[in-house]
Amino acid sequence: MTTTAPQRALQSGRFVAGMPQLCPTGLSENWLLKECGHQHWLALARRQGRERPDFRDAAGNKAYAAFTTVRIRHARLDRVAENDSLRVVSRCLPVGRSQHFGLHELRGRGGRHARVEMLSTFVRRERAGDNRSVVRAALAPGAEAETDDDQAALAACALQLAERGRALRSGQWQPGFGLEAQRGAALREFRFTPCPHNDFNGADLLYFASFQAIVDRAEWAWFGTAALPVLAERELAFYGNVNVGESLTVLLRGVQESRDELSHWCEVRRAGDGARLADVLTRKRRAPVADGGLSA
Repeated sequence: MTTTAPQRALQSGRFVAGMPQLCPTGLSENWLLKECGHQHWLALARRQGRERPDFRDAAGNKAYAAFTTVRIRHARLDRVAENDSLRVVSRCLPVGRSQHFGLHELRGRGGRHARVEMLSTFVRRERAGDNRSVVRAALAPGAEAETDDDQAALAACALQLAERGRALRSGQWQPGFGLEAQRGAALREFRFTPCPHNDFNGADLLYFASFQAIVDRAEWAWFGTAALPVLAERELAFYGNVNVGESLTVLLRGVQESRDELSHWCEVRRAGDGARLADVLTRKRRAPVADGGLSA
């Protein structure tokens, strides 16, 4: 293990919005999640004084950070235009013995465009090549970064997100986005087989950001409209993974539509055995239709 002197957990990534970062409704939410996930990964290394994010458990097995709960709030991604300068400002804080909380703010012209909160834990596979055998990993202790000035505020956010994740996992969450917390019959279904070249990451796991992309595909299949909705809020709670070649079923459990908003609750399950892999709550704002039928 290579270590350096402990560093502060605050870091900032700088970007110029171009085609990789953009979509027809502004900044790509999928790109934002991937970038925040990467910054979170780097922040974990910084917290332990590591030059690189190469983590091992006490037995020397490779360990990765798996997200358990992710929340996007105050999203104004439609404000981002081509060639805009952007920053993702990240802070990281350990939560208990095995989890880490990351707070990532997207900043640019006109102020903050989104706030992304992420809770992760370290995992490893019990059986090589089998993503169904993923379990939590206990890391060997490392050097910890200095305490941030706003640690108390970060800790309060982390606690709130952890409680929210537990509520989603147990099915005891309070209604939000105009949705009801009842697991009755699915309103609609969407079947999808993830592609290893696009949906899995370098650890051979279905990437957390792919769940957002899959739910958006289901949304488009169910509610496709010329006025593309733009993200306002999203919550994702993760419980498991799939192997390459396995299919997923996205179940629409709740929906609330109005002239100005679209909210829905989707449950992602493994098609083979029906195992629940994620709950995804989404609230989007209707975007005005610009000339040519696409939103500005």
